[in-house]
Amino acid sequence: MSSRVQVSLRVAATPLRAFDVFTSEIGRWWRPNGLFLFTPQGAGVLSFEQAAAPHMPGEYGRLIETQPDGSMFEIGRVTVWEPGERLAFGWRQASFTDAQHTQVEVRFEAVGDETRVTVEHRGWDTVPQEHVARHHFPERVFLLRHGEWWQVLLASLRNEVQSAAPPG
Repeated sequence: MSSRVQVSLRVAATPLRAFDVFTSEIGRWWRPNGLFLFTPQGAGVLSFEQAAAPHMPGEYGRLIETQPDGSMFEIGRVTVWEPGERLAFGWRQASFTDAQHTQVEVRFEAVGDETRVTVEHRGWDTVPQEHVARHHFPERVFLLRHGEWWQVLLASLRNEVQSAAPPG
């Protein structure tokens, strides 16, 4: 079984709106964490790069981090782009080898007039405990800390959804 983190949070929006803010506004709500930086350069701005095919705006695109100097780092390729339902993409840090690769899946489920956003980040068993990305934390502590960070990120997403709510 793969080492994974799974967290959920409800946002006051439709699944389509929550998906749109998650993908289109990730640079606004994403909160870097000093323990989990993608590159040694420090935190940049995240964005989902659009694929070339206009009928598939996100699928086959990439999640990238752009540094202040304009350089870009590919965090991962988008593997699933189902607006209002599901999003999946690869996740890696610059220090990962080709064999060290994790995946993130985000689900958007209507619950009354809200949306439950669930993030599952799996594949951490490909990254050894002694790897710098794990900070030598034991498995359980590392997954707990990483899950706490995803909770902070989802709370920030919820705040962005509320502050960017379209006029009613």
